[in-house]
Amino acid sequence: MRVIVGLGNPGPQYAETRHNIGFLLVDLLAEAYKLQFRAKFQGLWAEGNVEGERILLLKPHTFMNLSGRSVRELTNFYKIFGENLLIVHDDMDLSLGKIRLRDQGSAGGHNGIKSILAELGTEKFWRLKLGVGRPPKEWDPARYVLSHFEEDELTQLDDVLGRAEKATNLWIKGETSRAMNLYHR
Repeated sequence: MRVIVGLGNPGPQYAETRHNIGFLLVDLLAEAYKLQFRAKFQGLWAEGNVEGERILLLKPHTFMNLSGRSVRELTNFYKIFGENLLIVHDDMDLSLGKIRLRDQGSAGGHNGIKSILAELGTEKFWRLKLGVGRPPKEWDPARYVLSHFEEDELTQLDDVLGRAEKATNLWIKGETSRAMNLYHR
């Protein structure tokens, strides 16, 4: 069983923001796999079979800074361990369009990852970091990640989500080295 968690904030005001790029990818995966979300585990989750593997998708609705509560509830219920858990989140240290797949590491200043680290008690789980870029100097970083993508960024956003979907499909099949070689740009 594989679990893919997209991080974001619930509510229409956050729907298309940089901080919700994890939700955007999980929504894209649910559509591609023809899965329906239901409420459970302090979030929305869906399940199905992909590539012969049982897949669970989760969008925590605890707000970003408490994402770990939802993730812990699901992983405890299904006895999921880090090698079968992929957290998809925004990363300001990567420019828009960049992707990084990692099997462990620190929070790197990301509050959603900090919460997951605290709740799970380990940093050994997969992360798919989707670059959203740095804010202009005059912007507060928190305001920036809660801002919507600009019109001229939408093509790049579509491209990065498409590549992230392909990288996730390779992760599901256990082809992590291939995913890193093909999609780290």
